[in-house]
Amino acid sequence: MKWKNLFVAACLFLGLPTQASEQPALNISVGDWPPYLSSDLKHNGVIAHLISDLFAAEGYRVNFQFLPWPRAYSSAAGGRFDATAVWMHKHEREADFLFSAPLLDEQFVFFHLKSLPFDWRRFDDLTGMTLGGGLEYSYGADFDRFLATGKVKIERVSSDTQNFEKLLKERVVLYPQEMNVGYASLRSHFSPAEQARITHHRKPLLINRSYLMLPKSLESSPALLERFNKRLQLWRENGRYQRYFDDLQQGKYQLEPPAVAAPTSE
Repeated sequence: MKWKNLFVAACLFLGLPTQASEQPALNISVGDWPPYLSSDLKHNGVIAHLISDLFAAEGYRVNFQFLPWPRAYSSAAGGRFDATAVWMHKHEREADFLFSAPLLDEQFVFFHLKSLPFDWRRFDDLTGMTLGGGLEYSYGADFDRFLATGKVKIERVSSDTQNFEKLLKERVVLYPQEMNVGYASLRSHFSPAEQARITHHRKPLLINRSYLMLPKSLESSPALLERFNKRLQLWRENGRYQRYFDDLQQGKYQLEPPAVAAPTSE
């Protein structure tokens, strides 16, 4: 007991927290977007893990709350969260938020069946094809303009699963999706044999960047953003940032299936 009291006294004298739980907490609103953000993954996904560790290095602990994307945005904009993740940059969002340095580099590609000898260099190479797509989803301004020409048909549904099912049944020829998101969906919802039938074209359709956003309504946001950005830049330079995504490619964020108890003899 004496040693414990001395330890606590030393911590108070030095200004150190006696427990990790006494670190200041940051509450961050997020949407479900596996493999980057999901309550069904280790560390809530690779982006949640990265954000948590970046802030931990600055002396904070992070609590994530998963919400529908519109609520995640509006709640953070109103100052009910310290930040929200992750979002692409749009000028209209600057009215409500400060943007971090780029946190995620996304690569959208065309998924297709391996049995299809598909290649493309220009959008016009897709003329006459039927594509799958997400509801009310943009694949970048340039491709949106091409879709508006009517040279291709796009059939929009509500989920990756539906789009990959249509691809396997050859009801669509191509499905544009972010590469890691697409493969995460395939691993989660399709058999190894079905996964083996699908590949993606190496040429990106779109390179997009996503950001952590901090609400302008909170006075703490500018200083917090500066610390976050400096730590993020340091980790990009020393290689630690890339290690998170190397772990993602190796499947280290997948939860282990529950162990099945061995049958016991009567």
